Amino acid sequence: MIIFRMRKKVQMDDLNDENLQKKPVVVLTRLPEFTLNALQPPTPQQFDSEAESPDSSDSDMLWEPEDDSGDSDFGAKKKSQHSHKMANDVNVPSPLVSSNNNSTSNSSVCNNDINSGSKDSNKAAEAAPIIVSAAFASNSNETRKERPDFPEMAIALDMVVLARRRVMRWQQGKIVEIINKDDGRVKYKVIFDEKGKSLVSGHHIAKKTNPKLDQLYVGARVLIQSPEDEQCFLSGLLAELPSRKNRLRFLVFLDDHTPVYVSLPSLYLICRQMADPLEDLIDGPHKCFMEQYLRSWPYPHLTHYKEGQTLKIELNGVHQKCQVESVDCSLMKVVFEENGETDWIHRGSLRLEHMSKFLELKQTPEPKADNSDSK
Repeated sequence: MIIFRMRKKVQMDDLNDENLQKKPVVVLTRLPEFTLNALQPPTPQQFDSEAESPDSSDSDMLWEPEDDSGDSDFGAKKKSQHSHKMANDVNVPSPLVSSNNNSTSNSSVCNNDINSGSKDSNKAAEAAPIIVSAAFASNSNETRKERPDFPEMAIALDMVVLARRRVMRWQQGKIVEIINKDDGRVKYKVIFDEKGKSLVSGHHIAKKTNPKLDQLYVGARVLIQSPEDEQCFLSGLLAELPSRKNRLRFLVFLDDHTPVYVSLPSLYLICRQMADPLEDLIDGPHKCFMEQYLRSWPYPHLTHYKEGQTLKIELNGVHQKCQVESVDCSLMKVVFEENGETDWIHRGSLRLEHMSKFLELKQTPEPKADNSDSK
C-alpha cells in the first residue's frame, strides 16, 4: 500500500515538472520596410511623394527596397518586382494610377529593349534606369496647369519694369511711352537703366515685383535673375509648383533648356501671357521637349538614377559618358568623364540617351497586319 502511494506521488510530481509543460513562445520576425508600407493605407504624405522617406524628400533612394540579409523569404528577383510595384501602386493615389496605366508597360518595353543590347551583364552601373510616369501630386494647387482667372496686370507710364532687350537678356527699365497701333496692338517704349531703349509688347514686360502664388501655374512665362549678372534677367517656363516632392520650390526651364529650382522671391511674372506659351521659343529640341512636357503634365516621364551610376548625355550634338554625382528631386548633377565638367539636367530631358530611346519607342507606330491574299 505504501508502494502504490509513492508511485502516484512520483507521477504527480512529473506532471508538475516545468520542463515537461508547454509554454507559449512569441517569435518576432522583422518584415522589410516595403512590405510594411504595402500593408498600410495611403496617407496624405504618400500622396505628395512618389516614394518619400521620413528624413529626406529625395525619392530616388526608395525605388528599390533595402537589402535585408536576414530576410530569407524574399530573393533578389522578388525584391525587384516589389520595388517596381511599390513605386507605381502604393505611393500614388489609386485614381491617378488608373489614369496612367500605360506608363508601366512603356517603361518595361524601353528597359527590355535597352537591356537586350547589352552584352555585359556585370556592368551594373550602366544598367538601364527605371522610367516612370507617376503623378506629380494629388493637390490641384500643386499641379495647376490652366491660367488662373485673374485680370491682366496693368502697365502704366513711368512704371519700373523688366523688359526684353534681346533673346535671353532682360533688363530693368522704365516705360516712357505707350503706343497704340492701328491694328489694335499696344507697344511700350522702355528706356533701360544701363542706357539704350527698346519698343516691346506686353509679352516682353514683367513687373519688378514678385507675383502671388495663386497667380502662377505650370506653363507660365516667368523671369529669374541671372546668377552671373545681377543686372540681367533670364526668361523661361514654369515647370513645377511648390510641393513636398520638390521641397517647396519652383522649377523653371530657361529658354536655353537649363533647369533650375528657385524660390518665390526669385520669380517675376510676365505681364501678358501668350495663348501658346511656346510661341516665344526657338524651334529646336528644347521646344519639342517643353511641348511634350506640358502635354504629359502632371505625369512627367522621369528616369531614376542613383549616385555613382554611369549614363550617356548629349553634349554638343554627341552622347558622352558621364556619372551621376547627386540627385535633387527632378534634377540630377552629372560629371562628364572626358573633361570633368559638371551639369545639372532634368531627369526627363531628351538629352538623356535612355529617355530619347524611350520616347522614340513610344512614338513608333505599330506595324499594320497585311491581310492581302498571297499568291
